[in-house]
Amino acid sequence: MDFRNLEESIGYYFKDEAILKQALTHTSYAYENKIESNEKLEFLGDSILEYISSKYIYENYPKLKEGEMTKVRATVVCEDSLYKVAKKHNFSDFLYLGKSQKSGNNEVRPAILADSVEAVIAAIYFDAGLEQAEKFIIENLKDEIKKASAHVGMKDYKTVLQEKLQVHGSVEIKYNIINEVGPDHDKSFVAEVSCNGKVLAQGSGKNKKSAEMDAAKNALTKIK
Repeated sequence: MDFRNLEESIGYYFKDEAILKQALTHTSYAYENKIESNEKLEFLGDSILEYISSKYIYENYPKLKEGEMTKVRATVVCEDSLYKVAKKHNFSDFLYLGKSQKSGNNEVRPAILADSVEAVIAAIYFDAGLEQAEKFIIENLKDEIKKASAHVGMKDYKTVLQEKLQVHGSVEIKYNIINEVGPDHDKSFVAEVSCNGKVLAQGSGKNKKSAEMDAAKNALTKIK
């Protein structure tokens, strides 16, 4: 397989393409072909990712408390976040998958794609050292870290809105996602909040939770 398009996308060209191939070899393919899978690389890549993201958060967000730093890291070092990285660079086009993992619509499971990102991180580390691995991690996750850090101390507007609306008795508060915009790796959501069937406000965000929180915040502004 020719990895040049992938290397161009991630901004790193391997000296040893064998280790890149291993990083992209799922256990199903490895078992069928009696070769080594990416599991061990994934194990190491996970540790490198956690260390580099922790270091970046510590150095660039000095106002965050220890608990907040942990929350930001957990938001970023997760399957959903890594899946976005894999989709951005079309990892699915380069994965070696066994027959058991190939479906009719050619969709690769998010967990497999997320794991492959961790394996590629370790492959870059072995091929060029920690500095290049760090460069790949930060370039792909710095925006996610920025978003997570902005929301980590966010006041729970949904709770405040609920308390304000229920001050005179029980009411029915509903949140609905009414629109999704953008490609999978950069999607935005629009949420609507209503009380007893009456629409109060709308809000937007990069995930459903933040869109609902924004809608609650906008509703509070109107009520005041």
